[in-house]
Amino acid sequence: MSAPPDPAAFTTHRALLPSGFELAYVHEGVGGFPLLLVHGWPESKRLWWKVAADLAAAGFEVIAPDLRGFGESDPDLDGFHDLAAHARDLHALVRDVLGHERCATAGGDLGGGIIQDLGLRFDGFVARQVLFNCVMPILPDAYAAAGLTSETAPVVRAAADYFLRQAKDADGLAAELDTPARRRRYIEQFYGSRFWGTPGGFTREDVEFMTEPFASADHLRAGFGNYESTLGRRPLSERPMWFAVSDVPTLALYGPDDHVMYPDWPERCEVAFTDLVGPFVVPRAGHFLPWERPELFARAVTSFLRDLLPATTADTPPPPPSSV
Repeated sequence: MSAPPDPAAFTTHRALLPSGFELAYVHEGVGGFPLLLVHGWPESKRLWWKVAADLAAAGFEVIAPDLRGFGESDPDLDGFHDLAAHARDLHALVRDVLGHERCATAGGDLGGGIIQDLGLRFDGFVARQVLFNCVMPILPDAYAAAGLTSETAPVVRAAADYFLRQAKDADGLAAELDTPARRRRYIEQFYGSRFWGTPGGFTREDVEFMTEPFASADHLRAGFGNYESTLGRRPLSERPMWFAVSDVPTLALYGPDDHVMYPDWPERCEVAFTDLVGPFVVPRAGHFLPWERPELFARAVTSFLRDLLPATTADTPPPPPSSV
């Protein structure tokens, strides 16, 4: 049996951004090619615990933040939790704080949407992106022309009810989740009974590790702001870069055991990204691919980005999986 995840496995750094937010982030492998790892909801930087050390050993400067409102970052300040606000935070962290003019990115769920916005908003900043089980750009005409309609991506109430409640009745839901235990039990569903992850992908210790950051009432409520922004219940900081095909070179990985992501996600990738590797379907993976298939994920990312690595590491094979 593997050891329970260790919250102290990596040092947490903090950065005060021009927006006024203080972001917490993991920073490993300094001096390698910068690789920004962006979590989604209901996640934190802990999503990357199984791959951060291996990616740093492969030659990447791993930058894994808690988004505004998540984990150890500030829960709220200006009320904005939309894609543009997140993208500007991450651009400031990587460029202004850490001094990088460009980076590679990886993300799923909300994080995947954020890095798509980041790549389109700041031309040339994202050298390449790795996406898995994430929200997709709004391209109704292009999807329809490819035969992808609501019939090919059915939304069932059992999968969408959380989204609607968090977007339309965030205060009411937060009031019901009035203790740390209730907040953590709510988040626990998404790692278990809602079937987002692959069967057996999370032990009891894993679930406790993932839900602990959501014990905070302020952070849980801030996380709902991302859903309110999507349905217009919260003002946007600015228009999202969400209505255009992306030419950022993209590796797409899909965990098919995900009961919340639309099943035609791979086909939509072929419409949304003009420079695409994949999409590749990854067996025994669902919504949380870097946790469920960490060795495969680290190898795929390293192979896709190998020529960006410093010359001293580019020809070195990926290390064996770590024990973190």
